[in-house]
Amino acid sequence: MSIAKPLKKAVAAVILDLDGTLINTGHFSFQFHGTDGILGDVLKALLLKYGKQWDGREAQKIVGKTPLEEAAIVVGDYELPCSIDEFVTQITPLLYDQFCNIKALPGANRLIKHLSGHNVPLALASNSPRAYIESKISYQQGWKQSFSVIIAGDEVRAGKPSPEIFLEGAKRLNIEPSRCLVIEDSLPGVTGGKAAGMEVVAVPSIPKQTHLYIAADEVISSLLDLQPELWGLPPFEDWIDGTLPLEIWHIGGPVVKGFGRGSKVLGIPTANLSTKGYSALLSEHPSGVYFGWAGLSTRGVYKMVMNIGWNPYFNNTEKSIEPWLLHEFDGDFYGEELRLVIVGYIRPEANFTSLESLIAKIHEDRRIAERALHTPLYLKYKDDPYLKGSSL
Repeated sequence: MSIAKPLKKAVAAVILDLDGTLINTGHFSFQFHGTDGILGDVLKALLLKYGKQWDGREAQKIVGKTPLEEAAIVVGDYELPCSIDEFVTQITPLLYDQFCNIKALPGANRLIKHLSGHNVPLALASNSPRAYIESKISYQQGWKQSFSVIIAGDEVRAGKPSPEIFLEGAKRLNIEPSRCLVIEDSLPGVTGGKAAGMEVVAVPSIPKQTHLYIAADEVISSLLDLQPELWGLPPFEDWIDGTLPLEIWHIGGPVVKGFGRGSKVLGIPTANLSTKGYSALLSEHPSGVYFGWAGLSTRGVYKMVMNIGWNPYFNNTEKSIEPWLLHEFDGDFYGEELRLVIVGYIRPEANFTSLESLIAKIHEDRRIAERALHTPLYLKYKDDPYLKGSSL
C-alpha cells in the first residue's frame, strides 16, 4: 500500500470499545456520539414530551460517559422535571426497541473477523450495562463468539476514564496490560487505556477533534485505516494496488455549486452533490478519498474519485461530498442528476503544508482510481442499474 512503517510495539491482545468505535449508536450506552444515530431519534421523541427540542449540544460532554452520567447531563441541561433514574427508566425501553437498527461502523466487521480469524485474543470493554451490550451485539453476526471476554460498565466499580475496566479485561484474558492494544473513540476511553499501561489507538467519533487525543499512541480517521502490523499483529491482506474494496454504496442528486475552488484554485473541476437529506449516510462513512462510477442522466457513465469530509487544508465547516469525474467535459452541468456508485477506498483525509502538495496528492488519487477501475473487480459495477437512473 505504501512504504512500510516501523513497528510501534508488539502486542498480544486487543481490547475494543463498542459504542462509537464498532457500532454507530449515536451513543447513550446508551452513550452518545453525535446527533445522528439511534440516540438522536430517541431523544428527540422523548424530549418533545417535555416540550423540549433535542439539538445535540451535549455531544462532547456526553461522549464516553457512563449511562447515569449521560442521563444526568441531559436532565440537567434541559432542566427536565424528572429524576435521573426516572429518565433512565423512560429511555431504556425506547433504546432497546432501536438496537436492531444499529449499524456496524465501516471496518468493524472486517477488523473483528480478521483478528478472530488469526486467533488474536479479543476483549470488549464498554461503559454500557451488560444487558445493553448483549442486546446490541446480538444483532451483529459473529461478534459474540469472537470476543473471549466482555466487560461491562456495571461489572466494575468505576467506568472509563478509570483504568479498571481495561485492567479487568487484561486479567480475564490472562495477558499483561502492557501487551494489550486498546481501540477507543472517546477521550475517557483513551485516558483509561493509557492509565492501565496499555497501547491506545484512538478513532475519534466527533469530527475535527483529533488534536484533543494527544495521549493516544496513534490517531486514525476510521477502522479502515488501522494497520495491525504496526502492533506486531497479522496485516490485512485485502488491499489491492492502493485500494480497499468496499461493500458498494450509492448516493445521488443534482449537481450544485461548490466552494468555487475546484477549477479556480486546484485546477480540478469537482461536481459537488448537495448533502441535504444525506446526514445519516454521511455519518456512516468516514472522511476520506473514495472512488467508483458516476452516472450523469443525459451523458453517460464515467470513472470517479471523490473526497468526503471537511477538507482540512481549506477547513470546511460542513462535511461535503466532492466527486471528480475523470473526463473532459465541455462546460458545467449544474442541476443535472448525478448518481454515484462507491466501490472502494483509497486513503483518509489529510492536511497538507502547501497547495502544491495537496494538488499532487489529488492527482495521485486519480491515477490509483483510474488504474483500479480498469480491473474486473471494480469494472463490473459500471453496469450498476442505479447509474442509469433505476431506483434502489
